[in-house]
Amino acid sequence: MIVVADTTPINYLVLIGYPSVLRDLFQQVILPRAVFQELQSPQAPDEIRVWCASVPDWCRVESVTAVPADLMHLGAGEREAIALTEQLTADLLLIDEGRGRRAARQRGLPITGTIGILDQAAAMGLIDIDTAVERLQRTTFRASAALLKTLTELKAKKSGQE
Repeated sequence: MIVVADTTPINYLVLIGYPSVLRDLFQQVILPRAVFQELQSPQAPDEIRVWCASVPDWCRVESVTAVPADLMHLGAGEREAIALTEQLTADLLLIDEGRGRRAARQRGLPITGTIGILDQAAAMGLIDIDTAVERLQRTTFRASAALLKTLTELKAKKSGQE
């Protein structure tokens, strides 16, 4: 499975201590060069820059050959993530930002975001969803309280059915 990631899912998974779920779920994740540069930015949290200093072997950085003109309204990370997903005919794009998600959907690309990754990881028993949501709420991640509550309630219902 070929999976390309934008900045935000990597950022928040590292901040909440769950970057390895990407390896467990997808075996390998590809970062566009612009995403890797954003993660190394002086404005990035220290934990992110430390993670970038020794990127795990399940993560690799690739360059984009060309970015379509209609993506230029997006940030560098989003446009390169979408372009690389198309370039590699990737199976999945990990992206959170609304404009980037809309652009990816318009192009027919399969997407999921941080919440979807956490949901999938919890469904496979890789993480405790309550802990993940609690940690996520201590960051600057933006999601409605209702969405996060629904996520934990769905997990509780699934657990009760097993």
